[in-house]
Amino acid sequence: MSTLFIALASMIGFVVAYNTYGRWLSSRLFALDPRALVPSHELRDGVDFVPTRRSVIFGHHFTSIAGTGPIVGPALAVFWGWLPALLWVVFGSILIGGVHDMAALVMSLRNRGQTIGEIAGRLISPRAKVLFLGVLALALSIVLAIFGLVIAIIFAIYPESVLSVWVAMPVAIAIGYWTYKKNGALLIPSLLGLFILYAAVYVGAYYCPLELPANESSFFTPVVVWTLALLVYAFFASVLPVWLLLQPRDYINSHQLYVALAMLVVGLTIASLTGEADLFASAPAIAERSNVPADAPPILPFLFITIACGACSGFHCLVSSGTTSKQLACETDAQAVGYGAMLLEGALAVLVILACCAGIGMGRVERTTEAGIGKYTYAVDASGAELKGSSAWRSYYRATKADGSPGGWQDHKLPQKLAAFIDGGANFLGVLGVPLKFSVALMAVLVACFAATTLDTATRLQRYVLQELGSTMRVKPMTNKYVATGLAVLIGAAIALGVGEKPGTGGMILWPLFGATNQLLAGLALMVALFYLVRRSKPIAFVAIPMLMMLVMPAWAMTYDLLYHWIPDRSWTLIVFGLGILGLQFWMIVEGTLMWRKSKGVLEEAGLEKQIV
Repeated sequence: MSTLFIALASMIGFVVAYNTYGRWLSSRLFALDPRALVPSHELRDGVDFVPTRRSVIFGHHFTSIAGTGPIVGPALAVFWGWLPALLWVVFGSILIGGVHDMAALVMSLRNRGQTIGEIAGRLISPRAKVLFLGVLALALSIVLAIFGLVIAIIFAIYPESVLSVWVAMPVAIAIGYWTYKKNGALLIPSLLGLFILYAAVYVGAYYCPLELPANESSFFTPVVVWTLALLVYAFFASVLPVWLLLQPRDYINSHQLYVALAMLVVGLTIASLTGEADLFASAPAIAERSNVPADAPPILPFLFITIACGACSGFHCLVSSGTTSKQLACETDAQAVGYGAMLLEGALAVLVILACCAGIGMGRVERTTEAGIGKYTYAVDASGAELKGSSAWRSYYRATKADGSPGGWQDHKLPQKLAAFIDGGANFLGVLGVPLKFSVALMAVLVACFAATTLDTATRLQRYVLQELGSTMRVKPMTNKYVATGLAVLIGAAIALGVGEKPGTGGMILWPLFGATNQLLAGLALMVALFYLVRRSKPIAFVAIPMLMMLVMPAWAMTYDLLYHWIPDRSWTLIVFGLGILGLQFWMIVEGTLMWRKSKGVLEEAGLEKQIV
């Protein structure tokens, strides 16, 4: 019953928050106006600026911000115990993440769909614009490198997921063409697309798993091949009209998510009522120090860095101001899309925590993988006997080195955390009578499709950022969308494949940077929102307190890593990226401090923005 109680309490909290705090933000703080002229209508071009129904743009926005972030972060953070992770997810998404996402969306809507970097130039200073765009470019380069590898790793561990992920692309294009060129209905074709996706999952699981041969002596390992293929796909997805691939594909993905969430909740309910899933018996609420490796970082501040998506994530401000603001058909939709989607992501993160604790504790899945990324065995002991309860959870979260000896914090690899959610979620589906093999395939496809959405959205966002940088610095070739997209993909590929001891490990090398960089970006976006409110003499505490937290925590974490890990280990890539990002952040804070007194009650120069006071 404990598992069910935690799930229900969290979901009720999100619903109450949306209808109280979210409504106040919408009507009072940001004063959303249904009559306001939005960028999708004002600048409609049929490629990037496309007025879109709320249900469709909600699915596109949610799948873009979610990706694997609310899966990997919570799956790793429960290492310290499930209670701190749960509290940060619930209260973080309500009080910080939702405010951050909605603020970025509203500011962009009122600045003709400009990105948060461009907006910083008008609200703070022109120099702040260049600094912020620099931070965005660095952050998105890391995102492209990491998420390309994340999907490649899923393909390598779960070859049954490959077919359905690629089948979804032509299906989405067909639906997009039918809907926008033939004025056809969207709901029925998208449900048909979902059926085709599930059929491909079945075929992939039982008849056609697309597994590439592992060849560690070659540069072209399975992870490398899939990474290159995915980045080529991301290039075309970024330059195609948004209605042709991204919108219909994400709409199908949103249906997939709703079905998966419903099945997970029902499975969790049954498993909880029957006593098979017991959160308190499966994993510690707060982990004892003896269960944490000696070299693990402290829970403070690293809990707030490890869980980004699901609580608060700087990447979301890029999606809100980069793509979503160009598609929202009505300003008042910003509450559902900006604030509501963040709460739904929080709900997903709660389910991830429960799957990685109570779900793993059910002990149904036994998996050994070896795909050029290490060998891992889960949910069985050394003799092969099935483990359940806390013993099964510890078999996932006590890292083991290749020689079988206990590992430390650094040995907790990303593939293990992805597998924790996929296998734990599959256990919940298994309670419903879904065959375990098919359940695992369904969960793997869900994760891979979300990661693919983040990858192509991040590529599109990086294109916007590079174009804006090119325009600001008067580098004309960079203003071309094909040149900017090609540069974005090449940088992502170079980092993913060219950094690290062997090909295909670059994104994992940069993984420690991702959390802190992402959260620093959130702090800077909230700083821009603070200036937006200050110039309009609005209340600022609702943004100022989250801003301070999201500036201090990630800077603290990155400084800790620099002093205790990266500099002593001479990890030059991490040192250069870390110092560069900290330097840009500090400089931008100085810019904001210098402009503070001049900004109070003074609207920025009229021009691009339709003033709404």
